[in-house]
Amino acid sequence: MNFKVKRDFLTVENVVLILAIVLCLTWTYQTIAAMSRNWELSERLTEERKNLELISLEVEAAELTNEYYKSNEYQELMARRNLDKKLDGENMVVMPENSEEAKNKHQEESKVAADEEPEYTNFEKWMMYLFPKY
Repeated sequence: MNFKVKRDFLTVENVVLILAIVLCLTWTYQTIAAMSRNWELSERLTEERKNLELISLEVEAAELTNEYYKSNEYQELMARRNLDKKLDGENMVVMPENSEEAKNKHQEESKVAADEEPEYTNFEKWMMYLFPKY
């Protein structure tokens, strides 16, 4: 039986065929592994480019902010706000706090306006939208 296996299955053609199949499978595996690695590296490169762009935008924003802080307008604004400074010819006017009546004035007006507006159903709103009255 052993002789028959050697004679029928271990021929030169079968050994070459087995080696070809093994080489083909190895080549396929290595190709898939290389493609997978390339895809992962491509994704990582894309992510790093996004991070680089984000950081460069943050740096640009910080530079613009620094330029604004160095400007005369900002320095004048901070001097007015924090040090109570003013330009020649300007008068400082201190206004009293608003009363509760003044604070609530616009809220009451909006409530009155909302109360005057009639309630329409969804169908009526669609009809008014599709067929406006002239």
